[in-house]
Amino acid sequence: MVTHPGRGLHGQAVEELGRRIIRGDYPPGSVVDPVKFETELGVSKTVVREALRVLASKGLLESKQKRGTTIRPRADWNLLDSDLLRWQGSSAPTDGFLEDLAEVRAIVEPAGARLAAARRTPADLDALRQALDAMAAAGTDADAMVEADLAFHRALLDAAHNELLSRMEVVIEAGLRVRDRIVHGARHFSDSIPVHQELLAAVEAGDPDAAVAAVESLLAQASQDLAAVKAQEDLADLATDPLPEESP
Repeated sequence: MVTHPGRGLHGQAVEELGRRIIRGDYPPGSVVDPVKFETELGVSKTVVREALRVLASKGLLESKQKRGTTIRPRADWNLLDSDLLRWQGSSAPTDGFLEDLAEVRAIVEPAGARLAAARRTPADLDALRQALDAMAAAGTDADAMVEADLAFHRALLDAAHNELLSRMEVVIEAGLRVRDRIVHGARHFSDSIPVHQELLAAVEAGDPDAAVAAVESLLAQASQDLAAVKAQEDLADLATDPLPEESP
């Protein structure tokens, strides 16, 4: 069974079964077999039952008399659930998922930056500065860079002082984690610190238009980095694909 540090058997079962469903191992409408899960995961009936209950609360499963527990259609899934977002981006995210995340970021973050420039407090500015310092200190440590980047964007949304907007952190975090994991893992990315510095300066100066412009530049840079990685992967695939055989 796949282990997840810091989680009990129940948490591990939720993670494993959730990832399988998101990955498409079990198509919508298919019946799940709790006994099979007990054997495969090496856990008790109680653990599996509780894991299925949690997954049902996320919209992935439903139980009906005489039909048992089945996989619900994707349209019923709680796609904004933090676990579902993480599971979708943790393995091999599809182009559609990446595009959806990019579009949501393009809607949410400029609006958040505009409000942050108008509403930021000294504490908000301190949080942004600390995150930016952590980005600079990360150097080539990809994990440290990802965490610092997340902290900066989390602080930016918090600086807008809109509780509902702050809750969009789960989507922004999912988009950043996926993007940063792909880009930093490939070691092909632009230096994003200068544009983050521009964003901080605009927020600190209370300039909403400049803050929006800085966020849009940052998002454009993020898209360019992803495109560059994808192009490299496509070229690598071409280089390793066998040449087509010539017709006799």
